[in-house]
Amino acid sequence: MKINTLLSSSVAIASILFLISSCTTTQNLYSWHDYEDITYQYNKKHTEELKVKVLEEYQNMIQKQNGIRATVPPGMYAEYGYMLYKTGKKEEGIRFLKEEIKLYPESEVYISRIIKQLEK
Repeated sequence: MKINTLLSSSVAIASILFLISSCTTTQNLYSWHDYEDITYQYNKKHTEELKVKVLEEYQNMIQKQNGIRATVPPGMYAEYGYMLYKTGKKEEGIRFLKEEIKLYPESEVYISRIIKQLEK
């Protein structure tokens, strides 16, 4: 009888500890700030005001990363660089596209093709 009670108590304690530990929140790898909302708004309506907001938000994401990796999310340098290029800041845009390759070497084939197209 004591063994059953001890076993039941152990199972109950283990279950409680499991439930408590599964309730903790995990920190994200990257800080996305207001990326989804502002990008959606800009893609829905291409206004000059929204373009400025998007560029500011991207710059904010690049400068202030609070995620576990403390680095810019994949594709962020590329997206920011491409937008800079389209707004007339061509050299700065290309520089950010190249930063994407440095930070995420697996993107080299794709980003290099974009850079080659832009430099034509």
